[in-house]
Amino acid sequence: LWTKIRAVKDIYHEAIGTLDTPEKYEAHKLRMAQTVWDELKANDSATCRSCHSYAAMDILAQRPNARAEHPIAIKDGQTCIDCHRGVAHIMPDMSGLAAAGASELAQAAAQTPASVTTRYAIATTPLFLDAAAKTDEGTLMPSTKVEVLANENGRAKVQIEGWQQDGVSEVFYAAPGKRILSVLVGDAAKKALVTGKSETDSATNLTWHQVSLTAWVDESQLIGDQGKLWQYASTLMSNNCTGCHGLTALDHFNANQWIGVIKGMESRTSLTPEQARMLTQYVQKHASDMSAAH
Repeated sequence: LWTKIRAVKDIYHEAIGTLDTPEKYEAHKLRMAQTVWDELKANDSATCRSCHSYAAMDILAQRPNARAEHPIAIKDGQTCIDCHRGVAHIMPDMSGLAAAGASELAQAAAQTPASVTTRYAIATTPLFLDAAAKTDEGTLMPSTKVEVLANENGRAKVQIEGWQQDGVSEVFYAAPGKRILSVLVGDAAKKALVTGKSETDSATNLTWHQVSLTAWVDESQLIGDQGKLWQYASTLMSNNCTGCHGLTALDHFNANQWIGVIKGMESRTSLTPEQARMLTQYVQKHASDMSAAH
């Protein structure tokens, strides 16, 4: 009853012209939706749980998707609105929230203490072979781990470790056998690579070489707190995927499978290519075949 009484405010805003056209409604839709989501998150989805409590559910009688997702939600302590944001309305355009999250991430990166040498790329970032170079010689992918060796002219000299497939010199990856992009390598950068040990992937019989590259990147693109990076990425997933799928467990797919999943769904979201790259890195590095260290 109280919920219905409060809904009178919708009539008021229709009358005064705040929401009296479809265009005005769309302009306010994300803000209104976020208000409701925050309220439901804070009260453990109280208006849903008056009927849909976990205790009242017969999991085995549910449809296959619900039967798979609800045990995960119960185990992780999720509330209804974590997965059912699109249950009553078509989801609003989430690009504004994603842009705000990226801005907050950049601010956090700027506040990273100089003493923190282990850092992570917050975005797709050009690589340079010296501190003053104008032309880039490669690309550092979002979330890639680096070790800062020095700082000069607003750039950081970094060492990047990874794995390169035998015969494929243009790129190296975060782990052998896993297509988790770390660096795209230009011609000059290829010559600067240092190759270490090699190993053969038993599943594919492909040989992988451990490689290391020392290069320069803009210091503003590096953050010391990996948790903030993953918080941003997990918000991208929650805001763009849960309206249709619920909150899919990260270990539901392996690292290589996640590539196809994200590419297949990307066009149905408001994700930019940059945001999709970050989300791909997040799910891949938390996939079923990745160690906890990632």
